[in-house]
Amino acid sequence: MIRCLNARRLRAMAPVAALLGLGLCAMPAQAVDLLANVVPGAKTELTVKMQILIIMTLLGLLPVMVMMMTSFTRFVIVLSLLRQALGLQQGLPNRVITGVALILTLLVMRPIGNEIWSNAFVPYDQDKIGLETALQIAEKPVSRFMLAQTSKAALQQIAHLAGEDKITEPSQHAFTVKLAAFVLSELKTAFQIGCMLFIPFLVIDLVVSSVLMAMGMMMLSPLVISLPFKLLLFVLVDGWTLTVNTLVTSVQAY
Repeated sequence: MIRCLNARRLRAMAPVAALLGLGLCAMPAQAVDLLANVVPGAKTELTVKMQILIIMTLLGLLPVMVMMMTSFTRFVIVLSLLRQALGLQQGLPNRVITGVALILTLLVMRPIGNEIWSNAFVPYDQDKIGLETALQIAEKPVSRFMLAQTSKAALQQIAHLAGEDKITEPSQHAFTVKLAAFVLSELKTAFQIGCMLFIPFLVIDLVVSSVLMAMGMMMLSPLVISLPFKLLLFVLVDGWTLTVNTLVTSVQAY
């Protein structure tokens, strides 16, 4: 009876872990060899304790996986740079920026989540495949998504550092190589978008500073005068809609 209850609890936790359950790729070799005994189409040979250990480990890594394997990093960096450009360090809390970035991430990653749910979790929940097979199926759409956002230069650099120069097909690289290259590409893309958003507000700051210098008002902070103008410009051009549209459309189709 206790064994049955543990199994039910395991499957109750599995949807969250299966959504981003890619910790298999970073497991030690011993764990991978142990999981290799799973036969697709049959019940898993792993004990309930081992399955709970694996899934709880993935759940513990879930925040890192959300940040590193999705577009969350790109979104939160761009929004932080936008706040800096507007001069709203205190007017736009970190929680708001994080919340907006998380919502946009869920919007962008929804097709991948649906695919993992249908192809990985549902068969696993119905005992059609084992845990290792489910994780391998869940890894494929996430890898396709990451490779679609990854630049060739970043992938070649990380592959060289990892000693995988001879691999010509990007999909054949180790998951850790694809993940590292994806993170570098996301940082580069985020800074590019942030720079484009920063320039118009930088021009306003320069104009206001020049006017104040010409008037001899050197003791007055230019930010006090430029902030209303920047907010007015941002509202007139419907800045939030443009920003969200730019962020979402910047994600390449996979």
